[in-house]
Amino acid sequence: MKTITIETPLVSECSVTECAYNLDSNCHARAITIGDGVHPSCDTFFDNRNLHTKAAVRMAGIGACKIEACKFNDDFECITENIRVGHSKDEISCLTFAPR
Repeated sequence: MKTITIETPLVSECSVTECAYNLDSNCHARAITIGDGVHPSCDTFFDNRNLHTKAAVRMAGIGACKIEACKFNDDFECITENIRVGHSKDEISCLTFAPR
């Protein structure tokens, strides 16, 4: 497999313990996508309370952000240093979202 290395903002904290990528309040997906175009939800959320990732060494980066209304969005990419993901109302969201 060919791989590339890119710099992306990190998911510094994820309080969504029911996600399969969450281990010890950290996201261990390779990269996550934020937003559905309107809401800053975590599109990578995978509800699996019984099975969690084994990739405890890796920290997730933000691969894409589809929320144009966020001040940290530049050309559909997140430009802040890191984000936090957690519950917001009834959604799993980027808690770092800030309107322009």
